[in-house]
Amino acid sequence: MTRALHWLFALLAALSSSAVAQVAAPAEGWPSRTVRIVVPSPGGSGIDVVARLLAHRLSVIWGQTVIVDNRPGANSIIGSELVMRAPPDGLTLLFASDSTFTVNPHLYASMPFDPLRDLAPITQVVTFNQLLVAHPSVGASDLAQLVTLARAQPGHITYASFGAGSSSHLLTELLKKETGIDLLHVPYKGLAQAVAAVIAGESMVTWAGVFSTQAAIESGRLKALGIAASKRSAFLPAVPTFTELGYPAIEYTLWFGLFAPAATPRGIVDRIHRDVARLLADPEFRDKDLLSKAYEPSGITPDQFAAHLRRESTARAALVKLSGAKVE
Repeated sequence: MTRALHWLFALLAALSSSAVAQVAAPAEGWPSRTVRIVVPSPGGSGIDVVARLLAHRLSVIWGQTVIVDNRPGANSIIGSELVMRAPPDGLTLLFASDSTFTVNPHLYASMPFDPLRDLAPITQVVTFNQLLVAHPSVGASDLAQLVTLARAQPGHITYASFGAGSSSHLLTELLKKETGIDLLHVPYKGLAQAVAAVIAGESMVTWAGVFSTQAAIESGRLKALGIAASKRSAFLPAVPTFTELGYPAIEYTLWFGLFAPAATPRGIVDRIHRDVARLLADPEFRDKDLLSKAYEPSGITPDQFAAHLRRESTARAALVKLSGAKVE
């Protein structure tokens, strides 16, 4: 009996070691065919541009075709669910933004999947921040003057967002809370429309990325009042951070990241992370393709990314609650 038990324990140990080795081992021979990166946004959007730059470089590293498949709809839910249900072989990946994982679960009354449970984080690829910009007709050359105007005329100053729960909506609700002002919300279908509305003078203020607003700011069509970042932008060094302006709570970092179906072997996840991190460290890709467009390369590990998602989800839940936004 004792000999049989020893034999059984030895067999179980061997099987366990084999299973662990299989999960942790490098993904030998991967990828064996075309890799698809699903982008749950329309073509031509900022995330689509970065995805295509990434796909082109990865196709060289992997020696396989890497295609970008745009699947917009339902605030990224359609494309994300497609990846969640794909075979967990690392050949179908998701390239999504922060809102998919840290805002949607708190914004929607129900979702067909749990992004934090059903998708495996691979790496955060880039981060970027938002500027508060105003139309020149707004009689404020800085944030302090905007706050004074808004306090004098509650609800008079309009702000454009790209929908309930969008970063521009959540950031403005945070701004209202921290400064005690009241602004009138005017939602648009997308970021481009919201920025265009402020440039045209249809709305008075909005939030947008540095790269997408730099030309309008430098030409005088927009005024930059502050950046929701931990440091000033190299592109617009004269624009102060909200911490410098006395509102350190107004900081909001957006990002794009890579994900796989939850059951994807860890060896494949680690292989993809390693190759992306190597690519992000390449000066040509980092400087020419990313930093030149105000995207900061990241490349954190899968475990670091998972921990970051959990922390950020908690913080964004509080912002969604503050905003009162809800999608049934």
